[in-house]
Amino acid sequence: MYPPLVSARQNDAVGKGVHVQELPGIGKRYDIDLDSPDQRISVVVRSGGIRDLYVFASSSADPTAVIELTEEQARKVGAVLAQTFFES
Repeated sequence: MYPPLVSARQNDAVGKGVHVQELPGIGKRYDIDLDSPDQRISVVVRSGGIRDLYVFASSSADPTAVIELTEEQARKVGAVLAQTFFES
């Protein structure tokens, strides 16, 4: 289930288009602005290191997809997105 805003502290801007919220007892939530009212991504980094990637492809409050990633999996996805992944 997507962590509700009511359990989080006020949004703090991390960088342009990225906001972080403390989720007490869970970890931190990062909301990424995609400059589209119908598309957004949120990442919850749990205290144990697991990441939950939430993809919203409509204006619905419910995510279209939720993917749980280990720390290693998240690093691989991040490297591909940042174009820093190199095959050996």
